[in-house]
Amino acid sequence: MGEGWQSIPGSVAAPQGFRAAGIAAGLKPSGGLDLALIVSEDEAIAAGVFTTNQVRAACVTYGQERLAANPRARAILCNAGQANACTGEDGDRDNRAIADLAAKALDIDSDLVLTASTGVIGQRFDVDKFAKAMPELAELTTTFAPNESAEIASKAILTTDLVEKSIAVEMAIAGHPVRIGGIAKGSGMIHPNMATMLAFVTCDARVSPDLWQAMTTRAADVSFNQITVDGDTSTNDMLLTLANGRSAAPEIAADSPETEQLQAGLNQVCIHLAKAIARDGEGATKLLEIQVNGTATDADARHLARVVASSPLVKTAVYGCDPNWGRLAAAVGKAGVEFDQTKLDIALGHFELMKAGTPLAFDRPAAAAYMKASDTISVAIALHQGSGSGLAWGCDLSYDYVRINAEYTT
Repeated sequence: MGEGWQSIPGSVAAPQGFRAAGIAAGLKPSGGLDLALIVSEDEAIAAGVFTTNQVRAACVTYGQERLAANPRARAILCNAGQANACTGEDGDRDNRAIADLAAKALDIDSDLVLTASTGVIGQRFDVDKFAKAMPELAELTTTFAPNESAEIASKAILTTDLVEKSIAVEMAIAGHPVRIGGIAKGSGMIHPNMATMLAFVTCDARVSPDLWQAMTTRAADVSFNQITVDGDTSTNDMLLTLANGRSAAPEIAADSPETEQLQAGLNQVCIHLAKAIARDGEGATKLLEIQVNGTATDADARHLARVVASSPLVKTAVYGCDPNWGRLAAAVGKAGVEFDQTKLDIALGHFELMKAGTPLAFDRPAAAAYMKASDTISVAIALHQGSGSGLAWGCDLSYDYVRINAEYTT
């Protein structure tokens, strides 16, 4: 946890003035909770980071346009079951219709509702199901305690995920408590440049729109843009953040110590959620953490770490508990970052595999045993070219990944 930030219960409902709920609206073929609503009692500053995929769902285009026109919001509505991507103008109308339904149920301006969707590409909404569920869903946001409401909302956004992903933290800034909470979903189609992942973060700090967007972008760069499961980005990926100013702390000024404090908390929330997505990769059995040091820039280190975490040969070696230093070295070399290979160091956990570009003798059975026993496999790479550093997270690649995705639409 970032220095001074402490974990608290409540997730997205932990910051002051936020509430949440989820409901089973009949949108997912598998049944269960499938529609979530996050509400701010006050108009909040809103920011977003969206997929770079050129094929974008209606909710992505809508969110980008809404935030460009007015970076404020009162609610986020998220459905699971249909992606509403590649659905043309009808999909755009459907997306606007569900935003209007949420606004009506909450008695707010529809332009203050942001939308998010996840599910099968090419499938439109059954808007009548949204219309039937929305009044009850809006009422439920005032019914549950924060801990319960956040847990229900976190479950309602899931598809192939095996577990919910949530966090909340608190810290005193200028003598007043500030809280940040978040939930996320994601298990497959995960790769840097926003990838299928959704994340929603709430905060009760007071901050300007430009600063909040900049902080959100920086947090995404060190978290969601540093995870990979399978190398695919989705049509629907997005990070939405809301800051409603309910905390008694004074407005956060740019380039101030308070900005650094708030950024550290936002980074930690996003990193926690991003790692939870990587750990829950479809068919995954282990989290893979790649630490790179000694590059010319931090950007180089982050890029190199992502390439190694994305390598199918590295991922399958991790699944097989094979301490294969050759696959790691080859992945480092293909990243497009120039370095002197005679200075390359690679370590797996506490096992040194390579030093100054030369493989070392190591206890292979013990290293394999470490991989078999560990939930998180740590790889440290050093290039000794500069002071740059970066982290990336991935997961192993198992037989189950193929099975899950072969059966996804059937």
